[in-house]
Amino acid sequence: MATTAQPPTTPNDYSSVTKTLDLLAPRWSVWVLMTLSSQPLRYAEIKPRLPWLADGQLHPRLRHLTNAGVVERTEYAPRHVTYGLTGRGAELLPVLAVIASWGDTYLEKQLVTSKATGELEPERIPPAQNIDDTITLIAPRHATPILMTLQARGRASAKALATEAMPGYGLTAVYKPLDRLVADGLVTVTGSDDFQLSASGQALAPVFQAITTWAVLPSAGTDPLRRPGTAPSKTRSGTWATTPTRLPAPAIPAASSAGPALATTPPPDGPAWKSSDLFSHQIPARPITPAGGPRR
Repeated sequence: MATTAQPPTTPNDYSSVTKTLDLLAPRWSVWVLMTLSSQPLRYAEIKPRLPWLADGQLHPRLRHLTNAGVVERTEYAPRHVTYGLTGRGAELLPVLAVIASWGDTYLEKQLVTSKATGELEPERIPPAQNIDDTITLIAPRHATPILMTLQARGRASAKALATEAMPGYGLTAVYKPLDRLVADGLVTVTGSDDFQLSASGQALAPVFQAITTWAVLPSAGTDPLRRPGTAPSKTRSGTWATTPTRLPAPAIPAASSAGPALATTPPPDGPAWKSSDLFSHQIPARPITPAGGPRR
């Protein structure tokens, strides 16, 4: 039987987490944020660190993050412009570390042959890719409210989830996102046809807590995604993809891995990343998931 206890989360919590995931979801946005994590950079300094992005892809990512208030564009002269993290952007880095840690722990990895030992071992995935793949699982529409509702309730029927996580929608609308979450290994079906989180779904609690805490910081003002004083860029022309495809990136030449480390301040248990972590790995396509585990 589904539990009926009043959940501690609210629609506002769902909205805050969803808005933050919408900010991070456009492909390569996380990579841009982490590239700027150490210091402000000019466009010509960012581009070599993300060599697979064409000019038409990098500019929209910078504009998207600037409009969201996590990146600021500083113009010193007509041909001297830098991009760097705002205060809100810097506060987002520990949240990214929590997301990366979950992805590294729970997303499936292919086995590769170790060059040192010749034995099979799980492939090494860069933190930015772990973040991207995790967000791809939890950012689709209605996924966050369903997952957070199940975290609060323990288990719930489809009808209860439709009522609480998707108000205004009919009962049948809840089955498509539920089926996807089950296929991704984040939700399981009980013997009484209720739904509950899998072990990996339950482990998302620190991720949602970190995102919620960041989104509702008092310094964020009335808009949970923008701190006062970090006005968006005056340039608002152009569009960017909000639901980009997840195609493999081209292989990165060895020389592209060079460069200063990307300093962050992740939680003690979170991963620390540097330029070699970000760029030494070719972005994998997401294989079909084995039954019972979240897919990459």
